[in-house]
Amino acid sequence: MTDNQSAAVSFPDVAVLGAGTMGAGIAQVCAQAGAKVVLQDIRDDLVDKGLGRIRDFLQKGVDKGKVSAEQRDATLARVSVATDRAVACREADLVIEAVPEILELKNGLFRELAGVVTEDCVLASNTSSLSLAKVFDGVAAPERCIGMHFFNPVPLMKLLELVRTAQTSAATIERVTAFSRQLGKEPILVVDSPGFASSRLGVCLGLEAIRMVEAGVASAEDIDKAMVLGYGHPMGPLKLTDLVGLDVRLAIADYLRKELDHPGFEAPALMRRMVAEGKLGKKSGQGFYAW
Repeated sequence: MTDNQSAAVSFPDVAVLGAGTMGAGIAQVCAQAGAKVVLQDIRDDLVDKGLGRIRDFLQKGVDKGKVSAEQRDATLARVSVATDRAVACREADLVIEAVPEILELKNGLFRELAGVVTEDCVLASNTSSLSLAKVFDGVAAPERCIGMHFFNPVPLMKLLELVRTAQTSAATIERVTAFSRQLGKEPILVVDSPGFASSRLGVCLGLEAIRMVEAGVASAEDIDKAMVLGYGHPMGPLKLTDLVGLDVRLAIADYLRKELDHPGFEAPALMRRMVAEGKLGKKSGQGFYAW
């Protein structure tokens, strides 16, 4: 990408709110596509850490011969950081939030931003399961609001789940779909419903795998191997749970159990015990696997 190509993308200026693993990954792919990106979080150390994640991921690509040094430098040059949310979003064509999965936090953020951004700015949430009708409740111009559910690790995963609410306009869907393809993603479009398509199916499979470990049916390694070798999954459900975080998946499971009133989303006692013990997966160093 050259700097001139930033004008060719659907959203030349993007703000990403939340500089954690997902936010940093989203910022990276947007910058790689040619957009100018502001990565925002509430503290300097958090945005610095997020920028470091991008730098490290790109360097690994250089080391493996998948990214040139010039592409690395050009991508990093298109990313800036900020701690002031209003400043980060004021000139944005697209705002993507990747803050913690707390409904009140997300809703408050979007209500605030609706009075800051331009009238043409699209507002997108990276939530993996929360009701977008509730995330965007009370937000002005709801026709420009949409879900953009990325998958971890963002630079490598091809799927991008676009979630429309009853108010999302066809024009918003068209612009975001085009941008998704510019990011190198394959978009799917689903209607706003608990868990959407991916989380609803993925969490259900993961919970059943945990029940199997709990019942002593097989080891975590062998259950995962069954799905990888027998069904062609790139990663087993238990290793994926470790990667996402047991605490994150537990919160989603509890939410889906309540919203769908389906016993299949009842979290196993083993999962609750592991979360209580701090065995959260990769981020804590221990889950179903030692990391």
